[in-house]
Amino acid sequence: MQNQDKEFLKKAMEQAKESVKQGGFPAGAVVVKDGKIIGLGLSIGNVLKDPTSHGEMASIRDACKNLNAGNLTGATLYASMQPCLMCFGASMWSGISRIVFACAKDKVSPEYYGGHYTVSEINKELIRPIKIEQISELEVESLALVKKWEDNLPK
Repeated sequence: MQNQDKEFLKKAMEQAKESVKQGGFPAGAVVVKDGKIIGLGLSIGNVLKDPTSHGEMASIRDACKNLNAGNLTGATLYASMQPCLMCFGASMWSGISRIVFACAKDKVSPEYYGGHYTVSEINKELIRPIKIEQISELEVESLALVKKWEDNLPK
């Protein structure tokens, strides 16, 4: 499963690059079920004037639309960055069974996450905890995109 996870996580990172091209935040996501991408998401909430439009949220919305369903049980969310609390909550409510990410939240500014909470602790309190995994060997690539984006922010 690890090789397949890496391939899907690389697709999420491609979404992050596209997000930056469209003027958004350097995070992207894909939702996968039964080995197929069913949802794609960019983090362009600033462009859309929608603070809930993170890559994870957009990919969940896209997956639900594509399946014509509100339940994504059995699906995996692949995210270039560790999902924030809002995106984690949406994952829980949509039935996402597993989250795989590249860049851990402690590697970037806490401003990007709205604080210092610990999702793994919150996850323990859920009726159906989500399996959360990091593929750390892709963290450097994801973090490089974030740093490049930060370097291009207006001073």
